[in-house]
Amino acid sequence: MALVEMVMPKMGESIMEGTILSWLKKVGDTIEQDESVLEVATDKVDTEVPSTHAGVLKEILANEGDVVEVGKPIAVIATDGADAPAPAKPEAEVVEKAEALVAEAVEAHSASAPAPVLEKPTSGRFYSPLVLNIAREEGVPMSELESLPGTGKEGRVTKKDILAFVKTRKSNGAPAPVAAPAASNGAVPTKSAAQPVAVSFSGEDEIIEMDRMRKMIAERMVASKQTSPHVTSFVEADVTDVVKWRGKHKKAFMEREGQALTFTPIFIEAVVNAIKDYPMINVQVDGNKIIKKGSINVGMAVALPSGNLIVPVIKNADQLSLKGIALKVNDLARRGRDNKLTPDDLSGGTYTVSNVGSFGNVMGTPIIMQPQVGILALGAIVKKPSVIETPQGDLIGIRHKMFLSHSYDHRVVDGALGGMFVRRVADYLEKFDPERTI
Repeated sequence: MALVEMVMPKMGESIMEGTILSWLKKVGDTIEQDESVLEVATDKVDTEVPSTHAGVLKEILANEGDVVEVGKPIAVIATDGADAPAPAKPEAEVVEKAEALVAEAVEAHSASAPAPVLEKPTSGRFYSPLVLNIAREEGVPMSELESLPGTGKEGRVTKKDILAFVKTRKSNGAPAPVAAPAASNGAVPTKSAAQPVAVSFSGEDEIIEMDRMRKMIAERMVASKQTSPHVTSFVEADVTDVVKWRGKHKKAFMEREGQALTFTPIFIEAVVNAIKDYPMINVQVDGNKIIKKGSINVGMAVALPSGNLIVPVIKNADQLSLKGIALKVNDLARRGRDNKLTPDDLSGGTYTVSNVGSFGNVMGTPIIMQPQVGILALGAIVKKPSVIETPQGDLIGIRHKMFLSHSYDHRVVDGALGGMFVRRVADYLEKFDPERTI
């Protein structure tokens, strides 16, 4: 039996530490290679870390809440291999896989929520992004950060150091200045950040602390609004043929595939076809450059049991059949609700859809997932009396209708393009072939 050290994986170019949120396995548990063992948080993302070896979890070296430097041991795994003279480092191939997953998530979330930057330290001292984020949020200027003694390696300031400093600073009555939002993706802020509005409390009120995901969502929504001038165009689509076709095939699909056939894959297919017709919707903004994406990767907002939203991505959706999209939608939605998504599942989106109709809403004005330039809200399908054109003349009939709400970045998507795109999505839904198979 060999003892192998599992170390904190590298999580990006400048990220030097991670916070252990929870252990998914306990000492004595059998684990498979690539099986998730613990959850780690950085200032950008929470992610599960896979095991580097198969075996038995022999020892846990870092507790929940500990901040651990990259490369430091966090656990010992007993494998079935031959004894080694010393605990071996994880195999390069496995480490690269774990590091790639985490790095992709960090990069994706970093791109979607650019944060203001503190002035550079004059001393050349290194500060982790986690420490800088806390300093930025708490209004700690670089001059104070430079004078803060650190307990980390080579005197580096750790998360515990900065949190202790902030606590002492607040108790001493020091004001926390509000930092102005920095330019993001070429956006130039015209006003400084608004001062927080004073909130009054009474004995009947309940104070609820935001969880980590809710804080991240809040930050990214504000950052998106500060980055992109949002415009929303609305179209009402007649989806009667879609409703009838699904009603005809959903039972057979369930019997054959063991999964539900929802409206979502049909809507995503229409979005993909419209993107092919209008590829300048499938772009991203980098300063003064427009990046036209080569792949069509559609993100779909999924509601979690906690009430938070997460957006897994269907990669290369244009290369999938309707059945393939349906199976992928069900898989991502199920794993999202079970908290089983990987960082790779959440990265690389080029356009997003949000099914607000699942909550009974007829339309919405969704906020763009940065650095994308468009997002489509799918409203509830409602029966309505409608004028039907026939060779014998106009008639009044009952039709199934829904609103499509397209929010887009007006820096690079004009009203004509934004409006024509959502109209084209509606056209594909209205011209849906009721005779097709799946």
